Amino acid sequence: MTNNPIQTAEETCARSGRLSGRALFAALCAALILLPAACKPGGAPAGAPPQGGGPKGPVPVKIGEVTQQSMPVQLAAVGTVEPIETVQIKAQVSGQVMEVRFKEGDLVQKDQVLFVIDRRPYEVALRQAEANLSKAQAQLEQAKAMTVRDQAQAERLKATFTRDQGLADKGMLSKEEFDRSRADFQAGEAAVAADEANVGAAVEAIAASKTAIDQAKLQLEYCTITAPLTGRTGEVTAKAGNLVRMGDAAPMVTINQIAPIRVSFSIPERQLAELKRHMAEGPIGVDALVEGETEPCRGTLSFIDNTVDAATGTIGLKATFDNGDSRLWPGQFVRVLVNMSVLADAVVAPSKAVQMGQKGTFVYVIKPEMKAEMRPVKTGSTLQDMTVILEGLKPGEKVATDGQFLLAPGVEVKEATAAPAAPGTANLPIGNPAAPAAPGAAAK
Repeated sequence: MTNNPIQTAEETCARSGRLSGRALFAALCAALILLPAACKPGGAPAGAPPQGGGPKGPVPVKIGEVTQQSMPVQLAAVGTVEPIETVQIKAQVSGQVMEVRFKEGDLVQKDQVLFVIDRRPYEVALRQAEANLSKAQAQLEQAKAMTVRDQAQAERLKATFTRDQGLADKGMLSKEEFDRSRADFQAGEAAVAADEANVGAAVEAIAASKTAIDQAKLQLEYCTITAPLTGRTGEVTAKAGNLVRMGDAAPMVTINQIAPIRVSFSIPERQLAELKRHMAEGPIGVDALVEGETEPCRGTLSFIDNTVDAATGTIGLKATFDNGDSRLWPGQFVRVLVNMSVLADAVVAPSKAVQMGQKGTFVYVIKPEMKAEMRPVKTGSTLQDMTVILEGLKPGEKVATDGQFLLAPGVEVKEATAAPAAPGTANLPIGNPAAPAAPGAAAK
């Protein structure tokens, strides 16, 4: 039975007899549109899926080789760079800033002059203290001279009193004369005591003047502020002409020591025993990798905290780096690798070859006949782009490192020179790939 759309439409119109001319015209147009598809030789039925679309032939993949080499055993962490010493420079005397002898961000050396505060008030105080010292020294000399004079006078009066006392005992001296002699003797002794007190006061004045001189000299030294260490300066808050005061809360500038420098990081407490075991064998090397760089900074583990953080289950560590090239900067985040030991003759494979499946890690081994074999493996530590294979591979075997999404056990492969194509685009022409034709579109 022939299924002709035109004949079917005419029969329908004849049977009904009630279709208008407009309805008949629409039916004829629909039949003409469906006619080419119905008459196409070998045409697929409507709704059938397009033929082809999957990759044909060997699947292109990148291939790497399993090797045997020495691999370091490392602990990885994220660390923070911190200066060994940080000094906040503050004024120890009050006054006007006369000079700032460095620029913000400069690398300053120890004992380098940073600020100069107005010295004139403290120079005046020093001269006043020196004048007071000279006055006290003169008073001391005068007190000593008077003491010598009064001591001689007291000795003479003492001798006179002793003689008069003997005469008075014999009745040869009147009571009035004896009383006068005794009073003179006592006055002489009092004068000597006063002179000795004046000498003591002058000595104390000299000591006070010397202390004032030392204080004035110290304040003069404080007027010149020097760097207590070699380091990098930060923002300067005290400019020339500003008034600074002793005890100001804000520092004039902060200096960070950056060579050497430290990196602070933490590791899980379960790795502490292994770390301590390796430390007993010698110094532990530590690498710090800055983001955007490929060559790590090399240092030495220098500190292990004495307490495990109960909240996080980690223990804090610090490593010291020479940092002569200033690659490490305070506050910077770095990737830290603690070099525990070296695993000799380890079987290693490219890290890109290791895949994760429902049953664990596996790789696709490329057999000599260029067919893929899925093989489970047991992995160890990873360094850069290589992973230690504890079980499952042998040196010299080939593994797929890219394009595994197209592989399955037994699939034939070929080595690709460029990145494999995404699924569904393997057979598209290179240069200007066209989108797949829409279903029902006419072939040209």
